[in-house]
Amino acid sequence: MWPASQYSHTNNQNQNSSKGNEHQNQQNLKTLGMTSAISMAGPKQIDIDKTTELKNSLTPYGVFESEGEMHHRMEVLGALHRLVRQWIRDESLRKNMPPSVADTVGGNIYTFGSYRLGVHHRGADIDALCVAPRHIDRSDYFQSFYDLLKQQPQVKDLRAVEDAFVPVIKMNFDGIEIDLLFARLALKEIPDSFDLRDDILLKNLDQKCVRSLNGCRVTDEILRLVPNINNFRLTLRAIKLWAKRHGIYSNTLGYLGGVSWAMLVARTCQLYPNALPATLVHKFFLVFSQWKWPQPVLLKQPDSVNLGFPVWDPRVNMSDRFHLMPIITPAYPQQNSTFNVSASTRTVIMEEFRLGLAITDEIMLGKCGWEKLFEAPNFFLRYKHFIVLLASSANGDDQLQWCGLIESKIRHLITTLERNQHITIAHVNPECYNSVPLNTNNGQPLALPPGTPVPSNVDVEVKKNENGEVMPNLCSMWFIGLVFDKTNVNVDLTHDILSFTKVVHYQAETTNMLREGMTIEARHVRRKQLHQYLSASLIKRERTTSGAKRKQDSNAQPAPLKKSKRLSESSTDEVSILSYNEDSNSSNVYEVNIQNGNASNHSQEDRKPAEKPLSPPEHPSTSNTIACT
Repeated sequence: MWPASQYSHTNNQNQNSSKGNEHQNQQNLKTLGMTSAISMAGPKQIDIDKTTELKNSLTPYGVFESEGEMHHRMEVLGALHRLVRQWIRDESLRKNMPPSVADTVGGNIYTFGSYRLGVHHRGADIDALCVAPRHIDRSDYFQSFYDLLKQQPQVKDLRAVEDAFVPVIKMNFDGIEIDLLFARLALKEIPDSFDLRDDILLKNLDQKCVRSLNGCRVTDEILRLVPNINNFRLTLRAIKLWAKRHGIYSNTLGYLGGVSWAMLVARTCQLYPNALPATLVHKFFLVFSQWKWPQPVLLKQPDSVNLGFPVWDPRVNMSDRFHLMPIITPAYPQQNSTFNVSASTRTVIMEEFRLGLAITDEIMLGKCGWEKLFEAPNFFLRYKHFIVLLASSANGDDQLQWCGLIESKIRHLITTLERNQHITIAHVNPECYNSVPLNTNNGQPLALPPGTPVPSNVDVEVKKNENGEVMPNLCSMWFIGLVFDKTNVNVDLTHDILSFTKVVHYQAETTNMLREGMTIEARHVRRKQLHQYLSASLIKRERTTSGAKRKQDSNAQPAPLKKSKRLSESSTDEVSILSYNEDSNSSNVYEVNIQNGNASNHSQEDRKPAEKPLSPPEHPSTSNTIACT
């Protein structure tokens, strides 16, 4: 592994390519990972042709970076490396170290994740690690180094997440998003060419440093364990694009993150070591649509290192036995990269695997092209009922931190919802929709196109209401699709929603993040009311197939849901919110009231529920939502 200042991405690819070619010896390929290969067959002409088609189909999606963009990334990493060196030297002098020694203690930036794997796309962020010698503390990193970054004109959107499971500084450095971790090694100095793969480096380190180092160590181990790096890279580019287009790429929200997808692709490469990317994509869906979860995915036999750090082992750790889709990292200490996966997200992922297999079957038979695999299904036509989470604040800086906190907690809400006996599935869309400024739309949220950044300079003048409270002006939204079982029953979600908002509020208070104007709301919305939050183009975005096929796709549900009766398009089941205000603090009841349409001949509009519901108004007000201010 090379520090950023000396890291040439192109040279690294060439080095790895030669290593991949060396692996082509048949004897060495018989057993890769935990088992022998499924097939040692080499490519046929059709595999070569399909791989060329696959590469061409990926180009319009911006998954390949130009030489100029790649060079800019290297310049940014070089500048960041120089800043780290300057900071470590200054800190060393501040701690009374002689200048001659301070000049030699070193310190480096190491990359990991998609950039290190060589599969980053245009505009992608860079995951990086700052490695410092033993006399530099974590507190120094989040104080003096953070202050140094604030002084740099090319650094924008700077924010520190010190209390995270893996503490990180996030920033935009000259147009490149960077997540920078920190690790302090028990060494006097950090040489320029320093390899982090040696397990003994972890000795006497704290847990946070070990977690930070784990990203680099895992990424390097994945590259070492695949038989052909170039084939691995192209296959992974395709799978990552497919996962993002189908809304199942998010470790935070309970789907799979980048390292998990990389390990699944690496395992596929081990099982078909001589296959080209087109075949590997097809085999990927074949293998994992039939995988017997919770059987873990392992790239190699776990290392027998005993430095006292916890490792994933269901024989020892009771909690590991409840993981639903374990994918185990190959470097010590071995961890499950998918511990956030819930029953609902696993159901969604497995259905996408099955659909992916059906599509790639057709592609390999020449019945359709690769573009069909990358068609994005319409999430908003899939469900009839939604919970909309709205995160609001007064300015752009607050909104960045507020949204980060809320997004990290949404998976807990999903887990709570799916425990409800009347909820079949709670499917969260990983897309976060930023709204137009609230003061430009009568205080109501309306989503901007996906990917639109949060405005950072909107209404810098703080506005207050008649009670002197700061008014939020920026809003971001997440949508959770719900399916209920079709029975005569009242489903009370009051406790679930209030518990979630209270947890977010408490976390914000304890981390001193809470600012005036920050609010979180949860609203129930029917599909026909989505136009209040989303533009028509977002709601009606359709797949580029025939009209009949689109209608069929919009009504499709994950296979496991067919066991229960779904709320179909023709159903007259009704869901409504009951709310009341106990006091001026608007303590609200959130209740979903389901009534069986077969029990009445009235239409959905004229049916009168047993209890008096307050249906969401055309523009829902805070009296019909749960807010945490």
